[in-house]
Amino acid sequence: MEHNGIIVEGVCKSFGKETVLKDVSLSVPPGEIVGVVGNNGSGKTVLMKCICGFLRPDKGSVTVNGVRVGKDRDFPESIGIIIETPGFIPGMSGYRNLKTLAALKGIIGKKEILAVLDRVGLAKSARKAVAKYSLGMRQRLGIAQAIMEDPAVLILDEPFNGLDKSTVEDMRGLLLDLRDSGKAIMLASHNAQDIRELCDRVHEMDVQRREPA
Repeated sequence: MEHNGIIVEGVCKSFGKETVLKDVSLSVPPGEIVGVVGNNGSGKTVLMKCICGFLRPDKGSVTVNGVRVGKDRDFPESIGIIIETPGFIPGMSGYRNLKTLAALKGIIGKKEILAVLDRVGLAKSARKAVAKYSLGMRQRLGIAQAIMEDPAVLILDEPFNGLDKSTVEDMRGLLLDLRDSGKAIMLASHNAQDIRELCDRVHEMDVQRREPA
């Protein structure tokens, strides 16, 4: 499969009379972290959902790894996602949650799952029920879920929520390693330091005015 990252061209999206995205165009090539910033309501999450195939644009196109989303495929392949709060089964351990998700595609096994849990600092908590995880631990499990199958593209919406300062530094280092390995990474963060330290380029989104009735 061709891995050429993300290309968004002229994407528009409205909900009723409210225009959320208007002629948005951007690209996220392999080996770059591109930041998406803007106030609440500027459409960052809606844009990410369009890229992942969860929402369909009203106009424009989204191409991920050379495949047109919504035309060639409903959902892009080789993509890791954190959008809003990661959802896990509370009664299951962190390891079993990831094992259950990994079974859907069947491309990784126990070795890779344990390795990614170690990479996000959850090796000692792998067998603990997620119900007993702190918010930061759940967020790290979300990061592990996003990267465990070695996707070519990562869509990360506020991936550091709930993490303490030292863990944030570790996770920033992880993202830089992933970028250097050739991943195309889109990152939304309200933390200016995340954007400054991690992003090769930044796309600023404006809140669209409500269309007149």
